[in-house]
Amino acid sequence: MVGGDIKLVGLRPSPYVNRVQYALNLKRINEYEFVEEKFGSKSELLLQSNPVYKKVPVLIHDGKPLCESLVILEYVDEVWGSAPSILPSDPYDRAIARFWAAYIDDKWYPALKEFRMAPSEEAKSAPLERVVEGLDLLEAAFVKCSKGKSFFGGESIGYLDIAFGCFLGWLRAVEKIAGLSLLHQTKTPCLVGWAERFCSDEAVKDVMPKTEKLIEIDKILQGISKSTSPN
Repeated sequence: MVGGDIKLVGLRPSPYVNRVQYALNLKRINEYEFVEEKFGSKSELLLQSNPVYKKVPVLIHDGKPLCESLVILEYVDEVWGSAPSILPSDPYDRAIARFWAAYIDDKWYPALKEFRMAPSEEAKSAPLERVVEGLDLLEAAFVKCSKGKSFFGGESIGYLDIAFGCFLGWLRAVEKIAGLSLLHQTKTPCLVGWAERFCSDEAVKDVMPKTEKLIEIDKILQGISKSTSPN
């Protein structure tokens, strides 16, 4: 069994930090220290541990820091190799999971964030279209990746489930703020069922931020955005 001193530097509402928490829970790694960052500031530990991006999460294992949530997921899966596996065992399935995880981080979530932060209804139109298009693509990806099982990763939560599922809290918050139903039983039935299973999983349910908390954070971020926008 792999031991050692483990610290996770992060903010609890961060979906990227939540990814690492889900992975540690799946591996039943309970003995670690969560080092909470203060909203709006960066600690010396964070700046020393991640001098390149200066962002959470950072996993520090036996004094050695690792940054970027998807990189950390792979590290956790390799170092704590006991079941359940996070990454698929098949090389092709692994590559496909990484492809969709990159799409989610590079295309889909930025569109959701742009929609949430848009200053006008007109400005919301284009990113909303990309969000909906992305959900259609991920619905089709789920059918192919899950192969008729409960999760993208098969019978249990895996890499792509974590990569996408960490954003479900913000998706729900956006739905409530905007009065929309983005995950819809008619249009994305597989994702609707998957989201319910993911959020109720033991590794997830006590970690995922509550919708009301994220709505509060959104109000703070909107205020900061308006105060820093040019007149």
